[in-house]
Amino acid sequence: MALTYSKMLDLGTSLPKFELLNVVNNSKYNSDLLSKNKGKVIMFICNHCPYVIHYHEQLKSITEKYIPNIDFVAISSNDIENYPQDSPEKMKELAKKLKFKFPYLFDETQEVAKQYQALCTPEFYFFDKNNILVYRGRLDDSSPGNGKKATGKDLREAIECYLNGEKITENQYPSMGCNIKWKV
Repeated sequence: MALTYSKMLDLGTSLPKFELLNVVNNSKYNSDLLSKNKGKVIMFICNHCPYVIHYHEQLKSITEKYIPNIDFVAISSNDIENYPQDSPEKMKELAKKLKFKFPYLFDETQEVAKQYQALCTPEFYFFDKNNILVYRGRLDDSSPGNGKKATGKDLREAIECYLNGEKITENQYPSMGCNIKWKV
């Protein structure tokens, strides 16, 4: 595991378009399927990263609470040849085990991760209803082994501000986790 920090895509960036395999139901899912009237959270995660595993309960809690008002999509971009635990079959198993209520997409070519400038798992990108980036970075300041409880505070505050029509702070922090496993 190589500890990596997110690059922090510029606020105000338009949502990069994508079309990827949704491993949950083996169908294509594209960004045009996202609601035109809701905010959207795009999450770069994977199956084996201890930082993502640390946040499993928060991912479930946040998505279950906000899914009526916010669209959520998770994307895994890891090289499955060298990291078979991140294969679409294993992704589907994890989505079922954790009862994900959102699409879990496989970025086989890694082009979508590159469009988002994603560097690590997990990374979170929150776009408003106009598909403009209003938050990017970490879920909270906890991590495996630092003794802090995962709360999802940073992303939750951004979502709450958005839903209440309040300005989201631009004082945002990069996410940290395992580097995306790039194909050689």
